[in-house]
Amino acid sequence: MRGVSSRGDREDRGWLRGAPPPWWVRVLPVLLLVAVSTATLLTPHARDLGFLLGAIPPLAVLSYGPLATALLGLAVIVVLNVPATHLNRPGNTDLLTIVFVAALSVFVSYVRSRRDAQLDTERAIGEAVQRAVMPPLPKRVAGVGCTGFYRAAQDGTLVGGDFFDVRDGPYGVRAVVGDVQGHGLSALATVVSLLGAFREAVLDQPDLEAVAARMDRRLAVDSAGVRHAELFATGVLLEFSPDRRVVRVVACGHPAPVLLHGEHARELTVAPGPPLGLGLVGVDPPKEVTVPLGPDDRLFLASDGVWEARDADDTFYPLPARLAALARTPPAELPGAVWADLVQLRYTVRDDVTMLVLAPAPPAA
Repeated sequence: MRGVSSRGDREDRGWLRGAPPPWWVRVLPVLLLVAVSTATLLTPHARDLGFLLGAIPPLAVLSYGPLATALLGLAVIVVLNVPATHLNRPGNTDLLTIVFVAALSVFVSYVRSRRDAQLDTERAIGEAVQRAVMPPLPKRVAGVGCTGFYRAAQDGTLVGGDFFDVRDGPYGVRAVVGDVQGHGLSALATVVSLLGAFREAVLDQPDLEAVAARMDRRLAVDSAGVRHAELFATGVLLEFSPDRRVVRVVACGHPAPVLLHGEHARELTVAPGPPLGLGLVGVDPPKEVTVPLGPDDRLFLASDGVWEARDADDTFYPLPARLAALARTPPAELPGAVWADLVQLRYTVRDDVTMLVLAPAPPAA
């Protein structure tokens, strides 16, 4: 389970997982060395603070490389042996302990630097995979404004089980938002298969129901012959008419889009279909629903990570009501405003978070 936190909190904790440490961790060894040295130079009564110098090399490991750590360790030894600091009488055992701690800190800093370099490489690979699987959305696709937001639930990963895409094709602009069973890298292969099936179906399937059937078949083929595969995904598909005054919606076990009209927000009434890949016997396939659109209407699509966020009273996040309160927010800023609202109201997120805002503009006269 993963809670929502502010950006500053995430940055302060991220350095423990290989991210750059916060500024106060970087300056702490230097400040400590300057403070203790200054105090011991000013008065002999401060020599009892000398034990703090032994903490400087281990603190340097958190922020600096082997060379800088070695220089700080050498500076500690020099300060201990300068008569003016009143610290030049450490016993041989104490001095050898400081030297050993400094040498060990240099070794640990070397190991950490190698690990950080490896993590940077893995992070770059993860970002490349994310861009390959879900390239950044253009600001506009054939007259439909697009803004996407994605945040993986699994710490340390950039990709997860959610996906979205917006494509133009011979039958109009089509969009998809989906949620694959599982999280992180284990769900990535399924995300790749579904997005590939969607992008192909956009080009040759005449209606949304056929697009959903193509994606459903893709999952069925992938799980065929795999014992206890339990491979399924929820999704919602949209198709805009050429004049962008009508949108058609097909829901496959996924929350329906929210329509923002002026300062009002309402969840669309759709014909719910089964999730993709389940192949339930006797269950009708998802049905297409047509919804008229007015000028400046916007469609907000979100994954379970948003709909099922809970507060301290275990109450679900009231997405339509909160969207109505944020209705004056420009479409390009709306996903970020919803995320900030989740953080401010202290809702706990337990799943990947995906949001997509579609703002169709009527064609020019």
